[in-house]
Amino acid sequence: MFRKGVPGFCSVRYGLSFLLHFCNVVIMAQNMSVSLTMVVMVNRTEPHSVTNLSANQLPAHVKNPVYDWSPDIQGIILSCTFYGSIFFQVPVGYFSGIYSIKKMVGCAMLLSSLFNLFIPLAADLGKTAIILCRVLQGIVQNTVATGQHEIWVRWAPPLERGRLTSISTSGFVLGPFVVLLVTGLICQSLGWPMVFYIFGICGCVLCLLCFFLVYDDPKDHPCISISEKEYITSSTIQQFSSRRQPLPIKTMLKSLPLWAISVGNFAYYCTNKTMLLYVPMFINSMFHVNIREILLPQNGWLSALPYLFAWIFGILAGQMSDFFQSRNILSLLTIRKLFTSLGLLLPALFSVCLLYLSSSFLSTIIFLILITATLSLNTVGTLLNVLDIAPRYYGFLRGVTTLTGLMGGLMASTLTGIIINQDPDSPWFKVFMLLSAINVGSSIFYLVFAAAEVQDWARDREQTRL
Repeated sequence: MFRKGVPGFCSVRYGLSFLLHFCNVVIMAQNMSVSLTMVVMVNRTEPHSVTNLSANQLPAHVKNPVYDWSPDIQGIILSCTFYGSIFFQVPVGYFSGIYSIKKMVGCAMLLSSLFNLFIPLAADLGKTAIILCRVLQGIVQNTVATGQHEIWVRWAPPLERGRLTSISTSGFVLGPFVVLLVTGLICQSLGWPMVFYIFGICGCVLCLLCFFLVYDDPKDHPCISISEKEYITSSTIQQFSSRRQPLPIKTMLKSLPLWAISVGNFAYYCTNKTMLLYVPMFINSMFHVNIREILLPQNGWLSALPYLFAWIFGILAGQMSDFFQSRNILSLLTIRKLFTSLGLLLPALFSVCLLYLSSSFLSTIIFLILITATLSLNTVGTLLNVLDIAPRYYGFLRGVTTLTGLMGGLMASTLTGIIINQDPDSPWFKVFMLLSAINVGSSIFYLVFAAAEVQDWARDREQTRL
């Protein structure tokens, strides 16, 4: 699967992929820390089974200070990172194609980590301070999450796109696994502020590694071998242009393959955000499990398992897609359609199974794990497809298609909330059937209109008109 004479797994390009992987793990851990520690930060939702288990020298009110925030304020604090990121999605994608990825990602990683270290103090200062801190953190976290993708235009040979990108982006699902697993233990033994200090320090360390080890172009890297440098540059020379071209906005809007990617992203984020936000409520309503005890160390693994399997499935998908392409088993278009279909239709299938076949707590957890895990197959489907059809505008279009997905996630989570309020006794049939219908419809649209070759409007030309 690797070219003869060229460093494979132990190479600079895979080192870059793993470094971004760990950056994404920490970014997601920082992003989720507030939502998981909120139950011990606020006295109205504080689970006594967590705080009373503290058996250290410091008093509980020192280790775990609590605040009198209303449910409305809690909702604003939890959601403000989303609003901080959604408005900067497209600009970050655009500027990632112009400015240094190393500086953008490194500085944003540093700022996010500093904001994370500041959150305990911001909470003491008042709700305005922590809301502002979270909004700014959402902006810089979005810069890390969106800006990094442009780097693969120069670093990812076409036959290794799946592996390299799946390794780096799988950090976004390993992050929730890590933070769900360790947050309860940290809160119980050290207090909730240490959650922010630990992940903040980890982010600062990774930031330094980014500044020293990441280079925008393999030609500039001082440690890369000549064979690897020649292999990468010769493979990616057609993917980028040395001179900037104006964005062909009108042509992009008419591009059905681009719309197919956007629709696929829409469905992916609909399921992803709904599962992230409402699965605890679903389990609670079905089996009367006290979800506020999720922070207990002995329970954290149960909530973390879906993300562990999603991480495994995402890595395997990257390996399989490159294997199929390098051995000429399947065409690139077939690979993208295959993994997008599996990544949308299998979660739809398991959602239906969840409604009709889950008769016990164990079977319910299994189907929830399968929904989340198979959804990650989209990593080498619709989520990567933009790099195939428009590598010269990859950063910008990745921002646009991700924004479409985030809007889908916002819509789905809002509709789910409305359904639950209108039908509190049995809302889940409507919720999961709605998600299944969106996935099936989006998969059909993608299968009909998707493409995997570079589009005419994305080729290098003397002039590109708007």
